Amino acid sequence: MSDLLKGKRGIIFGALDERSIAWKVAEECVKQGAKITLTNAPVALRFGQLDILGKQLEAEIIPADATNLDDLEKLISRSMEILGGKIDFVLHSIGMSVNIRKNRPYTNLNYDWMQKTYDVSAVSFHKLMQVLYKLDAMSEWGSILGLTYIAAQRVFPNYSEMAESKSLLESYARSFGYHYGLSKKVRVNTISQSPTATTAGSSVEGFNKFYTYSEKMSPLGNATSDACAEYCAVMFSDMTRYVTMQNLYHDGGFSSMGLSQAIFDVICEEEDI
Repeated sequence: MSDLLKGKRGIIFGALDERSIAWKVAEECVKQGAKITLTNAPVALRFGQLDILGKQLEAEIIPADATNLDDLEKLISRSMEILGGKIDFVLHSIGMSVNIRKNRPYTNLNYDWMQKTYDVSAVSFHKLMQVLYKLDAMSEWGSILGLTYIAAQRVFPNYSEMAESKSLLESYARSFGYHYGLSKKVRVNTISQSPTATTAGSSVEGFNKFYTYSEKMSPLGNATSDACAEYCAVMFSDMTRYVTMQNLYHDGGFSSMGLSQAIFDVICEEEDI
């Protein structure tokens, strides 16, 4: 165990199984000396493996619907009781699209499902921060992170309305980050991660091919979930206390690329150029 987060208290949203980035973040935070609580929606707890992680990390699991304000208040209040004080860091790692699950094309979305996507994947981030703010639950210089993806800035056809969800998530980080920083010195950021073979990510059509494309495009290759967990731990630590309202790319350089030699060579081979 290291002591990067020694004495800090955190809440981790969204761990489902060992493929989840949130799962890896929880493990890394405890490894770095933090005490945490774990949470996910009650329906997710029924088919996930969070009990295993809770026992492994000696972390209490508190079921909560992140779209429900009452649930969030109970979760945060209970976490402060269990952990013995205010919260130092929070990870929001939540995303869901019914349209993607049901293979509805972007040009023919079910709008009720789309609203559900926005509420779960983005509006829940604002609700979470609003409840934390209302309860004065965050420690001074605390850190809040949301996980996002570069589809917020660029078009990836099969990502559907999750792209708009991530755009909204990033906007909330900037807007709430201003208010939280000004009044409480709490920082709010998003991390834009490489495509990662999580249970949710792998469900996007064509994921494996795009993963390979991203690997060839990125000078450092795709960032792993373990590396993302380490980055999150650094962002939760006092070493980054002046970083706020930022969307931070953790993608092996993908976000700065136009065309890599590896992709160029593949195109030339296919076209016999």
